[in-house]
Amino acid sequence: MAEKLAGAEREAALGQLEGWTEVAGRDAISKRFVFANFTDAFGWMTKVALVAEKMDHHPEWFNVYKNVDVTLSTHDAGGLTQLDIKLAQKMDKLAQ
Repeated sequence: MAEKLAGAEREAALGQLEGWTEVAGRDAISKRFVFANFTDAFGWMTKVALVAEKMDHHPEWFNVYKNVDVTLSTHDAGGLTQLDIKLAQKMDKLAQ
């Protein structure tokens, strides 16, 4: 099981991400991805779904038209772990 990030390790991990923010009241991070249209947003979600399945780590997300709001937290660990950081980085790369 992944372990929760804390202290300097957590700060360093969060420093690797651009545009992600900590969620108030939760040990999680979130980001809004905005695409040109629904097809681009859904296509990105499909690519991310395949990556997430291989990682066995699945995002919380909400899609409306061209916007996808993502929240990442490792439920088994009760908060933010390196799995969340890795998935966030992969999501960012796929969104480019």
